[in-house]
Amino acid sequence: MLERFRVDGKIAIVTGAGRGIGAATARALAEAGAHVVLASRTAEQLEAVAADVRAFGREALVVPTDVNENENIVALADATIEAFGRIDIVVNNAGGTPPRPFLDTSPGYFERAFHFNTTTAFVLSKAAVPHMLEQGEGTIVNISSAIGRLRDRGFSAYGTAKAALSHLTRLMAADLAPKVRVNGIAVGSVATSALKTVLTDEGIRNEMVGGTPLKRLGEPDDIALCALYLASPAASFVTGKIFEIDGGLEEANLALGLPDL
Repeated sequence: MLERFRVDGKIAIVTGAGRGIGAATARALAEAGAHVVLASRTAEQLEAVAADVRAFGREALVVPTDVNENENIVALADATIEAFGRIDIVVNNAGGTPPRPFLDTSPGYFERAFHFNTTTAFVLSKAAVPHMLEQGEGTIVNISSAIGRLRDRGFSAYGTAKAALSHLTRLMAADLAPKVRVNGIAVGSVATSALKTVLTDEGIRNEMVGGTPLKRLGEPDDIALCALYLASPAASFVTGKIFEIDGGLEEANLALGLPDL
C-alpha cells in the first residue's frame, strides 16, 4: 500500500517553494521520488530547498518567479517543459494577504489579493494542463485557507480570495476530469515565517493554540503530507475535494481586536 504514495520520476512544480509550506511540500515530493521545479521570488531560499531536493537524489530546477506577473507564470511552465519535457504535478502554494479592516480595504487591495491568491493558480494550471492532457494524466493541488470558509474581521480580501480558490478547485476538477485530478487544502494556523508576523508575543500564540481543538499550531509538514497524498496514486479516486487540515477549527482562533463600527 505504501508504494501508492510514491511519485517516482514525476515532475512537480511548487510555487512559493522557498520557505514554509511550499518548501516542506517540495521536500516531501522529492523524498517520495519526484523531481521538483521550485518557484518563488527569492533565489537564495530556493537554492537552499534545491539542495535538500538533490540530497534525496532528485533533480531540482530553480526558477525565481514573481507570480504576480502572469507572463512569469507561463514562463515557469515553459521552463519546466524545456528542462524535463513534461509536467505531472502542480502545487499552487504561492499566496497570502495581510488582514485589513473592511473600510481600509481599497478596490485595488481587494483585486491584488484575488490575483495573488486565486488568479495565479488559474494561470499556472491553465499553462500546465495541456501538457498533462497530452500525457494522459496529471494532478493539481491548490493551497487554500480555513478563512475561506470561516468568518473573522479583517479578512474580506484574503478570505474571499481563498474561498474563490477553493471553489475554483471544485470547478476545475469538473472541467478536467477524468484525466487531471484537482484538489485543495484549506490550511489552518501553521507555524510558518508568515504567521510570525501575527505571533508577536506568547499571549497571542497561546490564544491561537487555545482556540484550536488539537491544542497546537500546525507544522508545514502537516500540509506537505496531505499535498503528497493528493498528488500521488494513493488519491487516484479523489478529485474536486477540499481537505481541511486545520487542527479541527470550526471558528476563528484569534480575535484581531478590530472595533465595532
